[in-house]
Amino acid sequence: MLVLFNEYFNFHLNIFYYVPYRAIFSLLSSFFINLYLGPHFIYHFKKLKKYQIIRENGPKTHRLKNETPTMGGIFIISSILFSTILYCNLSNIYIWYVIIILIGYGIIGLIDDYKKIKYKNSKGLTLKWKYFFLSIFAFIFISIMNANNQSIIPTQLMIPFYIKNSFEMNYLYIFLCYFVIVGTSNAVNITDGLDGLAIMPVVFLACAFALISLFSENINNSNFLHIHYVKNSEELAILCMAIIGSGLGFLWFNSYPAKVFMGDVGSLSLGGSLGTIAILLHQELLLIIMGGVFVFETISVIMQIMSFKIRRKRIFKMAPIHHHYEIKGILEPLIVVRFWIISLILLLIGLISLKVC
Repeated sequence: MLVLFNEYFNFHLNIFYYVPYRAIFSLLSSFFINLYLGPHFIYHFKKLKKYQIIRENGPKTHRLKNETPTMGGIFIISSILFSTILYCNLSNIYIWYVIIILIGYGIIGLIDDYKKIKYKNSKGLTLKWKYFFLSIFAFIFISIMNANNQSIIPTQLMIPFYIKNSFEMNYLYIFLCYFVIVGTSNAVNITDGLDGLAIMPVVFLACAFALISLFSENINNSNFLHIHYVKNSEELAILCMAIIGSGLGFLWFNSYPAKVFMGDVGSLSLGGSLGTIAILLHQELLLIIMGGVFVFETISVIMQIMSFKIRRKRIFKMAPIHHHYEIKGILEPLIVVRFWIISLILLLIGLISLKVC
């Protein structure tokens, strides 16, 4: 918005043009907005008794968290939207694509959280209805994105660590986009089971995509790093910085012992947004590498379900895998920090792959 005002009124203020300035202000704004909104949100939700519904078959230690407010994703989304609208160039279509998913998936998550609280049941929306709404929204969104700009949905898949660097997929790429958006949103949702566990990997991914969006903007840098050239992608860096600031601001209250949980409204919207950014930057497979913690968490659930249905035996003491370690007696903060470390290492491996291929 400030960029458009600067152009319209001819202020000629460089601070409104330079991406690094706007990116830093975006991060700081979303961070301090969360620091301001957090205590008010927690106070009012405690007063309204909007508490996290703990699943009955979960770890016993989690029953102590049954009076912790949930739906903190509301102020995460609010701070991201404020910083994005204020500092991004709103004529950039990429920004609106991410905003659509952020709000759309946030609404689906909000409905899910509301049902859990209203009926005091940890299930919320049934699995089929949740996937139905996520899938319909994703397909409609991808169709609109493809109709508006054919170059956004290419037929080539960028492959890390592969010398040819790309693979022709034709229209199957559209289905890959669907799985990236829906899969990432659910993976973040599954991972969000311990205090601060999901939010830091989200911040790490946003950091990486902020860098990649800046490199993708310059054709020389994109050729040097063997990444897809994406015109006007630098505005996504400002949005990513808003996610980083908002994530760090939320972590202020979500670190152990958590004073608030993000709920599905936060995890689905953040996951869907990261998946959308990965698609816009053509780094879908890189998302799988750098977001390996989310992938491992999701695979652990799939393996547990398949093993129990086929062999009537469980592989893990409880899925997702972070609950397995909890039941084994490892302290929650220790599990969280170790997962953060793994996430950072995977992030570095992913960034290295940009030049290796």
